[in-house]
Amino acid sequence: MSVGNGRKTTVEVRFYISSLEHDALVFANAVRSHWGIENSVHWVLDMTFHEDASRIRKNNAPLNFSILRRLSLNLLDRDKTVGGSIAMKRYRAGLDHNYLLQVIAAI
Repeated sequence: MSVGNGRKTTVEVRFYISSLEHDALVFANAVRSHWGIENSVHWVLDMTFHEDASRIRKNNAPLNFSILRRLSLNLLDRDKTVGGSIAMKRYRAGLDHNYLLQVIAAI
């Protein structure tokens, strides 16, 4: 897989092991469709909340924070009073307590 961001291109190679007997095209389609769905949600969580950089690892904390991040993502996404990206809405909510209360009140 090649990924380019305009400045630099990287190539990633992945290997999969399976006992199923199908041709490479079937596996390629299955992998692409899985990662397409996973990446769309994960990319937003990582870009907005830096989820990949999280150092939360103990007990139920990773699951709890994941739920809170997804709840926050949904609340910010539903808010239509302010335009802009989810990241900008999150930034604004961190600075403007009235806006934060408005987003939370939408529950």
